[in-house]
Amino acid sequence: MNRNRGTRRQAIAGMAGFFAGLVFADTAFAHVFPQKQEPGAGASVAAPSGVKIIFDGPLEPAFSSLTITNAAGKQVNADKSLVDPHQPEAITVALPPLQTGRYIVHWVAVASDGHRSHGDYTFEVK
Repeated sequence: MNRNRGTRRQAIAGMAGFFAGLVFADTAFAHVFPQKQEPGAGASVAAPSGVKIIFDGPLEPAFSSLTITNAAGKQVNADKSLVDPHQPEAITVALPPLQTGRYIVHWVAVASDGHRSHGDYTFEVK
């Protein structure tokens, strides 16, 4: 009977380790997503001088980007986007003076662990 108890304890310990591994793996290999956007999604604003997105984790600068297009799909930012070296969760891109209209922010965020996420949102210039 003692052997059965030992085997049962090993099985329980093994299952506990398995589930703990799942929890930590999910945390360790998480994608990053926007937490704050300037201008915000759906906002109607005066022409901004740039776009900034703050993510919920650090970004890999070489693979993360912002691209801004107008309603016709033409890219309006000439400069490359930059991840802030002092705030690696933040990425910005400068904009030229924008005309009145709708603009689309396309973002690609690669987490420091290599996981990629992407999306887009719109804002309007009054």
